[in-house]
Amino acid sequence: MCVYDKHEVMSLFCHGILEHVYPAFFKAITNPDHVGIALSISMAGYVLGGSSYFQALLFGSLWAGLIYYCCHDIYNSYMMGRLSTDMADIAANYLEIPSNGFWVAEANVNGQAKAVGMVAVIGKRQEEEEERFDDLNRGVNSTEFAQDASDGSYAQMSHIVVGFAWRRRNLGSQLTRKALDFCKERGFSRLVIDLSSPQTAAISMCQKLGFVQMALHSNTHANPWFSKVARINVMQMEKLI
Repeated sequence: MCVYDKHEVMSLFCHGILEHVYPAFFKAITNPDHVGIALSISMAGYVLGGSSYFQALLFGSLWAGLIYYCCHDIYNSYMMGRLSTDMADIAANYLEIPSNGFWVAEANVNGQAKAVGMVAVIGKRQEEEEERFDDLNRGVNSTEFAQDASDGSYAQMSHIVVGFAWRRRNLGSQLTRKALDFCKERGFSRLVIDLSSPQTAAISMCQKLGFVQMALHSNTHANPWFSKVARINVMQMEKLI
């Protein structure tokens, strides 16, 4: 859509990104390896503190705090990066470029239109993806990438966000289908999306719509050490059109 409340869209985008911090933290802190490290650190605190339970709790809390910080930094750095690039001027970066698209789903709330969902699409060429895979090569676990029979043009979907109160209403699927219809109209051969491992609902939705996993890597564009501590992987999925 071309008419939207910029403040609402930005707020929806930011909340949609940062809400993944807590699921990522919970998933990381309950990882068996991290549980073992937490117990070891707590025991060290207990011993160094002269059999102090407080010291044991403090050391364990510091480890948990480090994991949370890493999880938060990964999503916050991604959010800030997008706010300073493509999201800084939606009209110029999406609406005014024929191969790109940006849609906002609105709902009537107390008599006023409110942004409750969004999705973006950027048209790309095959050469761009090859360069991207070269950058990610060190972190890829599966490299069975599809090759296009045509000119290699494809599209990248991102910013798929649905407000919390409007979930389980098939809105995410409708936005994704809108993106697929746009890609079909523009002649793109496939639609690609990158999802972080804690985004289980989005991954499940894409699978139901026919997307398949093509690669799994740990390059979150944040500090590599943070990604290892947070145990966050990025899944690339795609659907042929």
